[in-house]
Amino acid sequence: MKRRILGIDPGLANTGFGVVDDLGGRIKFVSYGVIETSANDEHGVRLLSIYNRLLAVIDEFRPDQAAMETLYFAKNVSSALNVAEAKGVVTMCLAQHAIPLSMYTPNQIKYSVTGAKTADKELVERYVKILLALETEPKPDHAADALAAAITHCNSTANSTLLADLADLQKVTKK
Repeated sequence: MKRRILGIDPGLANTGFGVVDDLGGRIKFVSYGVIETSANDEHGVRLLSIYNRLLAVIDEFRPDQAAMETLYFAKNVSSALNVAEAKGVVTMCLAQHAIPLSMYTPNQIKYSVTGAKTADKELVERYVKILLALETEPKPDHAADALAAAITHCNSTANSTLLADLADLQKVTKK
C-alpha cells in the first residue's frame, strides 16, 4: 500500500520540505525544497508566506501523512520562538487539509536515518542520499532534515504495523 509522506523542517527564514512515497518496506524519493522568507519582510508576512507556499506544496504533492521534528530548546530564545511560530503555521496548514502529523525528536530522526543518536548534519545528509538513492546530498540542510523526518516516519510506522501484526499473531497462537 502506497503512502505519500511530507517531511517538514520548520523555520522562519527557511522551512524545508521533503516528499517520499512509502511503498510498504521501500521508500521512494519524490521531491524536496525550501520555503525561504526574507528578513526584510514583516514578521506576519513571513509566516503568511510559509503558509501559502506550503499550501502549494500540499496541492502539488497531495501527501497522506506528515512528519516533523519536535521543537527542542535552543540557546537563542528568539530563534526558538520563530521556529515555534513557523511550526504552528505548518501544523495549522496540515490540520486544515486533514493530513495527520507525527512528531519525532531530533535523536529519533538521527537514529532512524543513521543508526546513531549523535549523528551530525553531514552524516544525516549522507545517509539520506544513500537511503533515497539520490545522486547528490540534498541541500540545503533544511531540505535534508525534512527528508530525514519523512524517512523516520516511514520507518516508525512500518515498525508499528509490524509490532501490531506480531501482537495479533501471538494472540491467535495462544488460543
